[in-house]
Amino acid sequence: MPPAQRRSSARSGGARTATPGVPWDQATLAPVVLVLGGEDLLAERAIDRLVAQARAAQPDVDVVRLDAGEYVAGELGVATSPSLFAEDKLVVVAGVERCTDDFLQDALAYLGSPAPGVDVVLRHAGGQRGKRLLDAAKAASVPAVACDPITTDGDKSAFVTAELRRAGRRADAQAVRALVDAVGSDLRELAAACSQLVADSAGLIGVEIVERYYGGRIEATGFRVADAAVAGEAGQAVSLLRHAIGTGLDPVPIVAALALKLRTLAKVAAVRGRGAGAARELGLAPWQVDRATSELRRWTPEGLATAIGAVAQADAEVKGEGRDPVFAVERAVLAVASASGR
Repeated sequence: MPPAQRRSSARSGGARTATPGVPWDQATLAPVVLVLGGEDLLAERAIDRLVAQARAAQPDVDVVRLDAGEYVAGELGVATSPSLFAEDKLVVVAGVERCTDDFLQDALAYLGSPAPGVDVVLRHAGGQRGKRLLDAAKAASVPAVACDPITTDGDKSAFVTAELRRAGRRADAQAVRALVDAVGSDLRELAAACSQLVADSAGLIGVEIVERYYGGRIEATGFRVADAAVAGEAGQAVSLLRHAIGTGLDPVPIVAALALKLRTLAKVAAVRGRGAGAARELGLAPWQVDRATSELRRWTPEGLATAIGAVAQADAEVKGEGRDPVFAVERAVLAVASASGR
């Protein structure tokens, strides 16, 4: 199998990441390929895709796996040397972010003269170790695959939609949102949930089936508690709060999330009507300003002042001035929800 032609690097479409490279599902074999970023699931998929390409081209390709963190001098040369039976080779090197000095030296030398009939995949999960090798690979126009963590709800929703599309299925927007809320803290769990829904349902996936499987696993973070309280949804806010406390979340960050939410509302309220220039001076992202502007339709200045006062009191109590931090934060959540709409 002749080495695959190198593809030019491109940013992952729609991904909010600074790592250059194509998405995992566009990874293509080349004499040397970088798989970059801290999301292990995507990196594993990229490597599996490259291995599948190698085997599709030559079923008996010799796949050799090395660990750069345990590497000793000369291993790369042995792994990339011609096979006794003339099979092509694919060498997958894990742990480049913790590589030994010997690996760094051998890999830099290899970049200057890749072996014919061999493709090498270098997996780097992030950090400064091995940066000299990454810089050299970039200078040599080595193609990269971007596998950065997916952290925002929007990107998680896009991930779910793409997972289902690959399986030949679709879900409505409400179902996607519900699935992200339920299991969105871990990408591997999110992928497994998509697989289960595909296997156990037919047709368009709706919110009902998502809630049937995952309704009890709402990811109740402090920010979700704050969102519900500011929206005036007292019952939902308290339910999320109790779930969050029950799963180990400390009251302090919940109060901090409430305070941050209310400060954002207060900032936007102070410049409302003064134009886009004033809003830009707040140091907030445009989406934050838009969201706060929408939420402020429910709030009066008096209600906002009452809520801020309740959260300030809770902040002092959860930091030592009160006897029961959980009671303090629950009282603040109810006070904020009650003040909304006044």
